[in-house]
Amino acid sequence: MGDHVVVEPYIVPEGTDTSETGHYNLSEGSNFIGLGGNGGGLAEKISVDERWVHKIPDSLPLDEAALIEPLSVGYHAVERANLSEKSTILVVGAGPIGLLTAAVAKAQGHTVIISEPSGLRRKKAQEAQVADYFFNPIEDDIQAKVHEINEKGVDAAFECTSVQPGFDACLDAIRMGGTVVIVAIWGKPASVDMAKLVIKEANLLGTIAYNNTHPKTIDLVSTGKIKLDQFITAKIGLDDLIDKGFDTLIHHNETAVKILVSPTGKGL
Repeated sequence: MGDHVVVEPYIVPEGTDTSETGHYNLSEGSNFIGLGGNGGGLAEKISVDERWVHKIPDSLPLDEAALIEPLSVGYHAVERANLSEKSTILVVGAGPIGLLTAAVAKAQGHTVIISEPSGLRRKKAQEAQVADYFFNPIEDDIQAKVHEINEKGVDAAFECTSVQPGFDACLDAIRMGGTVVIVAIWGKPASVDMAKLVIKEANLLGTIAYNNTHPKTIDLVSTGKIKLDQFITAKIGLDDLIDKGFDTLIHHNETAVKILVSPTGKGL
């Protein structure tokens, strides 16, 4: 009783393999607490299976622990790329998930390049020090910039925009035999330059949510390799959930990373 914890908010069908080798994120019919039932994060109390509960150190503030779940999305994406030590990677799109994906890669010792057209998002990425290089794809030739940094191209590129130019930039930037990881959720089909994919003998991978990455993500944070407080861009109360919460995310999403909701509006 009284332990500080974070929760993997999965709802999975009975019989799903949730072991350390199970790919429960790919289970058909799976869903998330708050989206597919079982209450949600704004409920006063919630019951979850012990399997999904992860204890965190008392030294980790609960406000920051609220970011473990989205950070695990980035961790899983980086894990999917199967990077060697001290790789060079490109993250296309510095929204919340792009930022956190870059943060994981940077914390693991990789050289990180960010491509982001929004000046506000680039500024946030620079302030958070989640990358080594920051470029504007509207003004900069990303492929040329990448080859100035590594003449062979990047080892992996992470597509976090769900727009065609973002995907094209990833495929252009990777080295021969490199990897493109699609992190964004696309709402429409994309086209692929199949000749380029084949000639580069590239690996094209998808990634969805996470599996068995929460303990490793918690370790990155608790050992100080990632500072999460800088990603909390607002703290609001329940009464402000619409005007200062959803409205900000929909209409002013260049400035928002994590909006923390609590009854008092002062955090957890």
